[in-house]
Amino acid sequence: MSLVVTRFAPSPTGWLHLGHAFAAIFAHDHARNAGGRFLLRLEDIDSTRARPEYETALYEDLSWLGLTWELPMRRQSDHFADYAAALDQLRAQGLLYPCFCTRREIQDEIAHAGQAPHGPDGVLYPGTCRARSEAERADIIATGQPYALRLDVAQAVARVGKELRWEDAADGSHIATPQIFGDVVLARKDTPASYHLAVVVDDALQGVTLVTRGADLLPATHLHRLLIALLDLPVPQWHHHALILDEAGKRLAKRDNVRALRTLRDEGWTPEQVRAALPRTTCIR
Repeated sequence: MSLVVTRFAPSPTGWLHLGHAFAAIFAHDHARNAGGRFLLRLEDIDSTRARPEYETALYEDLSWLGLTWELPMRRQSDHFADYAAALDQLRAQGLLYPCFCTRREIQDEIAHAGQAPHGPDGVLYPGTCRARSEAERADIIATGQPYALRLDVAQAVARVGKELRWEDAADGSHIATPQIFGDVVLARKDTPASYHLAVVVDDALQGVTLVTRGADLLPATHLHRLLIALLDLPVPQWHHHALILDEAGKRLAKRDNVRALRTLRDEGWTPEQVRAALPRTTCIR
């Protein structure tokens, strides 16, 4: 039986809250109970929002909860070369194309069409730049116009040429349907790798065997399974766990200024009280 390796991968863009505590404890305890390894990874690619005070605070919060992790810890901003190498692999397969469309232009085209298919992240990209010729793309790039790199999902699926499955420890086998995302952005000028690309590369390089994360990310696994196949990476198992909800039944989020773990600690909460509170505020899928 292979060694269980899990990870918790927060972004230092805000204070950790009960939802983060649940995700971290879930991954930590799964590894420890199986005699495996628990990793902490810092997802700090978004340099415009990542702040050192949030990074310091998350270490304090996780230590206060009694969690320990292996060192050295992987920091995404130290590994841009790994993501560039993955993009080179996809480019060599003819699966990436430059997209010069602004968000406004995409919205205008969708409005002009009158309707557009939706995916987990909203309206799907209409494919405007996918139809451009190589010569046209080269001419636009030569002007210095910024662009994103999109994955041609239809071609990617065709290249794999077989049904892709992935296993969730909570509800069994799934058939991957990455088409639900359309042609996703995998990199931008100011962001060398999207979440989707970086997380797949990171998990493979770190030897993660069990990806534990919230049920809201279950749809993303369809796309991640495709990227894993295209990059010829090891296939982990997933476990999409329940989410922590607020009093209104809404998922806890940093942007909503929910009570942070540091606030609970200042109010006198103990780590034992945090653990005891989680099952009562957990929404089972």
